[in-house]
Amino acid sequence: MKENRILSFALITLAYIGALAIGITVFNNLATQPIYLRVLLADISATVFIYIISVLLNNASVYDPYWSVAPIAIVVLLAIHLASFSAGVILVLAAITYWGIRLTLNWAYNFTSFNYQDWRYVMLKEKSKKLYPIVNFLGIHLFPTIIVYLALLPAILFIESTTQVVNVITLIGFLFCLIAATVQMISDLQMHKFKNSNSEKSKYIQTGLWRYSRHPNYFGEILFWFGIFLITIPSLLTKWYLVVGPVSVLLMFVFISIPMAEKRLLSYKENFTEYQENVRMLLPFKK
Repeated sequence: MKENRILSFALITLAYIGALAIGITVFNNLATQPIYLRVLLADISATVFIYIISVLLNNASVYDPYWSVAPIAIVVLLAIHLASFSAGVILVLAAITYWGIRLTLNWAYNFTSFNYQDWRYVMLKEKSKKLYPIVNFLGIHLFPTIIVYLALLPAILFIESTTQVVNVITLIGFLFCLIAATVQMISDLQMHKFKNSNSEKSKYIQTGLWRYSRHPNYFGEILFWFGIFLITIPSLLTKWYLVVGPVSVLLMFVFISIPMAEKRLLSYKENFTEYQENVRMLLPFKK
């Protein structure tokens, strides 16, 4: 079992090194194009490579760490490429690195081997049947990549900007990011502790942050991307439309991820309906 896990980690690491190499190559070959387009096409190219690997390994969960790994690579390499290391850029890099490393470590903790695949992917495969290759590429791989790209776009344009303002709003945004990633870390640790001490699948955590929010980890994810927007918006005042990024993350969780998860939880968790009635969906405050 341990050897299988180590081998699986090694294969995923190699896959992501390959994706990084492809992304950098695409970016460098588009030197005449705007930065935002170069990053987008490089991001999509890397996603296509990960998709191919996931098909070869017959496991869509190969894509799971992409959500947290890609943003770190994008902002760090972009800052190096543009030699952009102002105080504001350092705040962006610090926030995204803290968030990304924490989220990736949480994925690694839960990852056992390629014998495991996210239940949502299994469900989509069963429902879509012959259409699954399309659903897999568009829904499981490309859609999240586009959502994260939109959320990351303020940071990309900020790093490229020649005017990188740091003011009270910037600092509030950075604080939001730190709080958000910490809320995610605490909620995940509480969930791990609960699962390790409860063998009954019908039981559901109702302690810690989960006592006040049904999805404190998702709340943290949403808050984080609004924090990135706040860090960058004082320098990009004419680009207020960039709020579409964090709003897209919010809509994805509220209308797709959470309803899908709760529908499943209702099928086997005790008194989950009562839990829904008494606990807020996202905001971690007493109802």
